[in-house]
Amino acid sequence: MVSLRFLLCFLLVSSAYATIVSHDGRAITIDGHRRVLLSGSIHYPRSTPEMWPDLIKKGKEGGLDAIETYVFWNAHEPTRRQYDFSGKLDLIRFLKTVQDEGLYGVLRIGPYACAEWNYGGFPMWLHNMPGMVFRTTNKAFMDEMQNFTTMIVDMVKKENLFASQGGPIILAQIENEYGNIMGSYGESGKAYIKWCANMAQSLDVGVPWIMCQQNDAPQPMLNTCNGFYCDNFVPNNPNTPKMWTENWTGWFKQWGGKNPHRTTEDVAFSVARFFQRGGTFNNYYMYHGGTNFDRTAGGPYITTSYDYDAPLDEYGNLNQPKYGHLKQLHDVLHSMEKTLTYGNISTIDFGNSASATIYKTEEGSSCFFGNGNETSDATISFQGKSYVVPAWSVTILPDCKNEAYNTAKITTQTSMMIKKPNEAEDSPSTLKWSWRPENMDNFLLKGKGEFTKRQLFDQKVVSNDQSDYLWYMTTIKFKKRDPVLGKSMSLRVNSTAHVLHAFVNGQHIGNQHAENGNFHYVFEKDVKFKSGRNVISLLSITVGLANYGAFFESKPAGITGPISIIGRNGDETIVKDLSAHKWSYKTGLNGFEHQLFKTESMSKWSVQSVPFNRSMTWYKATFKAPLGNNPVVVDLLGLGKGTAWVNGNNIGRYWPAFISSENGCSAKCNYRGAYHAEKCLTNCGEPTQRWYHVPRSFLNAEGDNTLVLFEEMGGNPSLVSFQTTRVGSVCANVYEKNNIELSCDRKPISAIKFASFGNPDGNCGTFEKGTCESSNSTVDILTQECVGKEKCSIDVSTEKFGAPDCNGAARRLAVEAIC
Repeated sequence: MVSLRFLLCFLLVSSAYATIVSHDGRAITIDGHRRVLLSGSIHYPRSTPEMWPDLIKKGKEGGLDAIETYVFWNAHEPTRRQYDFSGKLDLIRFLKTVQDEGLYGVLRIGPYACAEWNYGGFPMWLHNMPGMVFRTTNKAFMDEMQNFTTMIVDMVKKENLFASQGGPIILAQIENEYGNIMGSYGESGKAYIKWCANMAQSLDVGVPWIMCQQNDAPQPMLNTCNGFYCDNFVPNNPNTPKMWTENWTGWFKQWGGKNPHRTTEDVAFSVARFFQRGGTFNNYYMYHGGTNFDRTAGGPYITTSYDYDAPLDEYGNLNQPKYGHLKQLHDVLHSMEKTLTYGNISTIDFGNSASATIYKTEEGSSCFFGNGNETSDATISFQGKSYVVPAWSVTILPDCKNEAYNTAKITTQTSMMIKKPNEAEDSPSTLKWSWRPENMDNFLLKGKGEFTKRQLFDQKVVSNDQSDYLWYMTTIKFKKRDPVLGKSMSLRVNSTAHVLHAFVNGQHIGNQHAENGNFHYVFEKDVKFKSGRNVISLLSITVGLANYGAFFESKPAGITGPISIIGRNGDETIVKDLSAHKWSYKTGLNGFEHQLFKTESMSKWSVQSVPFNRSMTWYKATFKAPLGNNPVVVDLLGLGKGTAWVNGNNIGRYWPAFISSENGCSAKCNYRGAYHAEKCLTNCGEPTQRWYHVPRSFLNAEGDNTLVLFEEMGGNPSLVSFQTTRVGSVCANVYEKNNIELSCDRKPISAIKFASFGNPDGNCGTFEKGTCESSNSTVDILTQECVGKEKCSIDVSTEKFGAPDCNGAARRLAVEAIC
């Protein structure tokens, strides 16, 4: 009787705190109320637990209602049935941090993630199971997928983190963007997606399940949209609300590529247009992109930085004006929540891509004026008033009378970030290095591996993704009069290695890496083989495994051949195929096995004659942590390619020697017109990634810190330095009758570099006075109001700055302040 009474009491308490999450055709409903929901993606392994509270708090302050994350199967189950939820993989801690900030959670279990994450989040042991085929009606795959999905759900349930239990998670996702590639799987693909839906529903999480990019998502799954624009998306069921699970705030970077940039105006336009056309849930992918630490970057060739041009930059700084302009949009949309989710909708088409959408309830009306024309501003006459809507923008009027927001009119500061040298006490201007070579004798001279087969294997099969590195070695004997031993000889390797190093008889004969997206190439170098025994040693290196596409698990990696020795004697050419030779295999490198990157490593290092531009070399130096709390980066300019560790923490692959092409960058970026990943590129002719994030939690605030580098190709470590990143200056370019706040991120404004009220020209850092300007000293006014303060608020008005005659054109204030 007592136990029954306790159970009833427990159930009553639980239900009192439970949140009922449902939906209708207009919106997600929470406790019966339709909601406008704004969410942002923050992936927990791409930052550190110490960063999570600040990132999530900034999300809330930026107007988000929810935080979204994938779950990364290969990170959590690197070996079958052996799990890791420690450190930055502590999913439960992350979800509780979201809860502590009073935000909702969106849990995308998948467990296929894509996400430019290594192998799309799938563990390699899964690929290497007999008869395995991913993402179809393959029993072995479905069993493993169900096991992992169930385990995650059970973990989350145990901590009462679903909304139905009083927790923050209001939505869960099964599978991911399968509709994009489902046709390749035929009828099995259709059967698989039905199985996914049934399996997910059977887990009884008490909140709706979503399937993104899945137009035939079975009920009760909610199908959702991913992309740069989703305003034209129509759900597959009248009872499914219009939801956008991935609004791409920028794009990812690949080695050899340039810096992508999606303008603030265009992101805001895409969101406002989505809500104008009936959307009620928008998630930014990414809100904070973060860092691909260790070997987590996918690809091939995804960079260590996953900044994504998100509202919070890689290090967690506000990316202004994107962060602030979207925050203002969120505030306006939230103020209209009831009208947007309950109002009757009517539309007026003004032609030339201009339209008005009116949401009307008994209490009042809210309006969107949209102009999708890429070149012409629109003048919209509505209820006796005229409104000018700039090209490629949306104006929002919460009361259908007064403009509260326009996506193209930015009234938020632009923050210019700078890198500052390490100002730690007693820190030398340059690092003092010690070094040691990578020991490769067994592989180069003996050709000795862990096992031998008369076959060339895919690297994934042999290495099980335990390392980027795999040795392929064989020994070949030539008789003195072997016809192949000609005057001219070469080694030819058909390669799908992302990077290949070739050695013959201990000598490095060359290396080659994939370029321009072509990961199948032919390496050929002249070699002088000798009569008798010859050792061929090929080091295959992967740089992130494929993470997207139909049957992406079968994309080759490594050296799948054929491999040949070519002998030429005059007009005669002899080809000796080595593919069926005895090949010996060894996963990994010696220094990794002996953990030379560990601070407590007892291996011997030399401080004498530190070599530069030497391949396969380890370097080590100590340094003091930079003072203050600004994010820390290490500048690796001068190095080739390799991996870096700080105090034993792997900060990721580096490759500053990979330079982007000289062409294709934009001197000016026009926000108008549809965005694509090749638009508004910068950083032509520069290293794809020069700076690498070192989270503060990796550093010892007191005492020494250790940096270890493994350099594969050869570089100059003398240029390596630690720096901090912070706001260097802030700018604004704002029309009159607006208010602008300038802030130096908790540091005082030190000077006003430029200020003009009238029609100034240029951009932040290159402002110039225009043809009309206030006679009042704008610089003096702003110096008095702002200098010495951490932030200042400026009313942009003729009362403050005077009234210059600009021939009827709208007047603007341009200002640049030094932090």
